Amino acid sequence: MEKNRLNGVKPSILMEQNKPGFTKSENKIYQYIQANSQQVLYHSLTELSEASGVAEATVLRFFRKLGFKGFQDFKFLFAQELSVQGKDDNEATYVEKIKNNMVRAIEDSYDLVDPDVLQQCISTIHEANDVVVFGVGSSGIAAQDMQTRLMRIGKHVDVITDPHFQVMRASTMNENTVVIAISLTGSTKDIVDSVAIAKENNAQVIALTNYIRSPLTKFADHVLLSSSKESPLDSGSLVAKITQLFLIDLICTGLTIKNYEYAEKVKMGITKNTASKLY
Repeated sequence: MEKNRLNGVKPSILMEQNKPGFTKSENKIYQYIQANSQQVLYHSLTELSEASGVAEATVLRFFRKLGFKGFQDFKFLFAQELSVQGKDDNEATYVEKIKNNMVRAIEDSYDLVDPDVLQQCISTIHEANDVVVFGVGSSGIAAQDMQTRLMRIGKHVDVITDPHFQVMRASTMNENTVVIAISLTGSTKDIVDSVAIAKENNAQVIALTNYIRSPLTKFADHVLLSSSKESPLDSGSLVAKITQLFLIDLICTGLTIKNYEYAEKVKMGITKNTASKLY
């Protein structure tokens, strides 16, 4: 648990990230904690076992699977998280709540970023001449923003948001291709199907997603995690987009630093040539 403690990763985020890999019994524990967050802080291991309807050994394995030493370790950090949330929930207006949600999403995503994985992604993209970004729906908007950011520093990529074109493009890839797959859930079938084809053709895959275990991450060489909880009714929320753009900004800034002189030259050229478009 030391790594999670040092990184400040919140218990709720750890559960959310690992949720797709939960067994039926583990999902019962997760659902109970979600529905009874305050009561859980006062439960013993046995009480949580009885309340969620699973064996004590299963409850203990659940928390250790998430990286905690045990139930008490989980409760200590969970209590701290709920205390902070309680302060935010008392804000007077929806304007403040939206602001707090966005700030918290960025801070939580920051806690999840593995610097080593980030550098691996930057190096992989930097060295590749054939970079393709996949995204559909709101993730497609993030993909197009990434294309714009990279174009401004002289890195040209293809962005494909149409599922049929994604399949066609994936079918022509090889070991020299890098695919950046953007999917908050990691379970968007169109993206997963296209990435599976790309992987069959030996392309390298970078996944920008919210879940560490998902159909998408099974095919990924590198996984960059963001943090943004969404219910099915809130799909495509602005908070979710912001966490995706945060990861994209990290990658683009890293690429700029890696090839600073060329990136600055390109940016100056673009600025000069687009100046006439402004009044």
